[in-house]
Parts: sequence; C-alpha cells; structure tokens
Amino acid sequence: MILFFGTRPGKEEIQKLPNVKCGFCGQTNTLTAVIQANYFHLFWIKLFKISKHRVIECSHCKRVYYKEEFTREMENSLMR
Repeated sequence: MILFFGTRPGKEEIQKLPNVKCGFCGQTNTLTAVIQANYFHLFWIKLFKISKHRVIECSHCKRVYYKEEFTREMENSLMR
C-alpha cells in the first residue's frame, strides 16, 4: 500500500491595515498583511493546520515586517 502524505501551503489571505503607520517611512494606509497557513495532507486532502506565517509589507517603501517586528498597532489591526 502506498501512502502520499506531507505538508503544503494553503491559499494566501491578503488584508489591508487601515490607519496604521509604517514605522520606516511614516506613511499611513500603505500596509498590507499576507497570511498563509501550512497544512498536513494525506492523499492531497488537507487534514489540519500546522503553522501560520504572517508578514506585513509597505507599498510605499517596500519594507517587509516579520512577526517579530510587528508593532502593537499592527497586531491590533490584524485582530479585527
């Protein structure tokens, strides 16, 4: 019997962060969050979520913020 299992990323979820200021360039309303989850799959069927990867990018200065660099304001905006 052959089993096909492993991990694979799910669909990207894109979320705008309104009224949040970029800490690098100081522009407001330019931040976008990209959230992507990794799933364990068996025979190409997603069974459960393993992890979640989040980054925030400024469309003005192209600065990328990783989870360790999120400000309290960014975290609060993501929770909405």
